[in-house]
Amino acid sequence: MADMDDDELLDALGVEVAPLKASNRTPREERIIAGFEDILRFHQAHGRAPQHSQSGDIFERLYAVRLDQLRKLPEAKTLLAPLDEPGLLAGPTSQAADVDDLDEDALLAELGVGDAAPTDDDITVLRHVRSSAEKRAAEEIADRTPCQDFERFQPLFDRVEQELKADVRKALRFGRDATIQEHDFFILDGQFAYVAEMGETIKMATGHQDARLRVVYSNGTESNLLLRSLQKALWKDETGRRLSDPDMGPLFGSEAEPDDIESGTIYVLRSKSNHPFVAQHRELIHKIGVTGGKLETRIAGADKDATYLLADVDVVATYKLHNLNRVKLEAVFHKLFASAQIDITIADRFGQPVKPREWFLVPLHVIDQAVQMIQIGSITDVIYDTQRAELVRTPEG
Repeated sequence: MADMDDDELLDALGVEVAPLKASNRTPREERIIAGFEDILRFHQAHGRAPQHSQSGDIFERLYAVRLDQLRKLPEAKTLLAPLDEPGLLAGPTSQAADVDDLDEDALLAELGVGDAAPTDDDITVLRHVRSSAEKRAAEEIADRTPCQDFERFQPLFDRVEQELKADVRKALRFGRDATIQEHDFFILDGQFAYVAEMGETIKMATGHQDARLRVVYSNGTESNLLLRSLQKALWKDETGRRLSDPDMGPLFGSEAEPDDIESGTIYVLRSKSNHPFVAQHRELIHKIGVTGGKLETRIAGADKDATYLLADVDVVATYKLHNLNRVKLEAVFHKLFASAQIDITIADRFGQPVKPREWFLVPLHVIDQAVQMIQIGSITDVIYDTQRAELVRTPEG
C-alpha cells in the first residue's frame, strides 16, 4: 500500500476532520471567563453563590467580590451568558465591605483585578486568574518538623522574650501592608516564629513575588513554607503579631525629645505643575513631608511657592502618627528615596532658577510600604531599588 499522509489515511478510514477554530476572544475576555469559571466551581461544590460572610474562608469572600465586579460589567453578562446556567450574574451586587484582611493592592492582586491592556487604568479587568494547582501551591504551608539544630536558636528566643518584657521590642498587629524579611520575629499560634532563612525571590504565575522560607518556632519545630503563606497565616491569626526591631531608635519612642510632636501627619502630595517632566511622570512624582499642624495650612498658596513647583497640589495620602520625631522621620524618607530624587530646575516668581529637593520619582504604593515598615520597625537595612521600583534589603542586611 502506497504511503499515505495523515489526511489521506483519515479520509480512507472515513473519519471527518473539522478544522480547529481559532479563538477570536481577546485576552481580556479569556481572563473574564477564567475568573467566572472559579465562581462556577464554587457554586457546583457548595450549591450556592459565594457570600461576603465573615465566617467564610478567604477564597469564598474573594469570589464574592469578584462576582460583584462581574455583575457591574455589561460586557461580562453577554460574554458569560452561555456559562451562567445557575443565573449567578442576575443577582444583586452586594454592598458588603471588601475582604478586610487585605489592603487594596493585595485584594486586587488576589482577585486578579488590575491594570491591563488596552486601558492602563481599567481596574475592572480580571487578570492573572490562578489555576487550582497554583492556588494550592500559593497556600502551601509545609508541616512542621523537629528542628535538628534548635540549640542555635534557643538563645534568640530567650533574648527576644526578655526584650519584650523590657519593652525594648513591641508586639504589633501584623498590618495589611506589613512585610516579612529574613531574621524577623513574629508570634503565630501562640509561638514565637523566627525567619531563619529566605530563599531566592520567585516570580509566581500570578505576577506576585514570593520566596521559600525556613521558619523556626520556639517550641523546637520548624517549617519550610512560602512567604505569602506566612503572611496569610499572620493575617488570619487574631493573635498574630510582628515584633518590632530593637534598633528602631527614638523615632517613635516613649520619651519626648526636642523635635518630637505629640501627633502629626505624614503627607504625600502630587503636583499639578505643567512642567514637561512632571506632566509626563505625574503619577509617579511625589513630595513626602511631615507636619504637626493642619495640612491645609501647610499647602495653602502652593502655586506661589517654589517648594511646591509653583503649582497647586493634590493630597494623595496621609498617615496619622503619634509621638514622632519630625526631623528624624523626614530624614529617613529623604535618605531612603535619595536615589529617586528628581533633578529639575524651575524659575521662581522673580525669574530666579530654583531646584526643589523634596520631590521623588517613587510609586505611591512603595511610599505606603515604607510608612508601614517605619511603623513596625523594619525599615533598617532597606534601600529603594530605582530599577525595580521597590524596596529591597541591602546586601549586608
